[in-house]
Amino acid sequence: MTRVKILRKDGRITALTADGHTDFGEEGEDVVCAALSSVIQTAVLGLLKVAAIPLEYKILDQSGSLEFKVPDNLSEGDRKAADIILETMLCGIADLHEGFSKYIKLEV
Repeated sequence: MTRVKILRKDGRITALTADGHTDFGEEGEDVVCAALSSVIQTAVLGLLKVAAIPLEYKILDQSGSLEFKVPDNLSEGDRKAADIILETMLCGIADLHEGFSKYIKLEV
């Protein structure tokens, strides 16, 4: 099971931790794990490359772990861009969780 923990402060997403493998399918063929990873990693790329937010993140492929923290000192414009990307990410994760709750644990 993959555990996804999303932290909010003042209603805004400030951090995410995702760890574990979903075990929906064989390694390399697990479409649920791939979908979840793609949603989260695309959000990280959006924050870094589209919004140019200096995100603190760590990926550990062996354990299937990804963590990130949004900096506290963002301008209001950067924070708004981050909010749009992160809330979209949460929509994708929540949708996957709804269909595959046996394989994904979501805590917000």
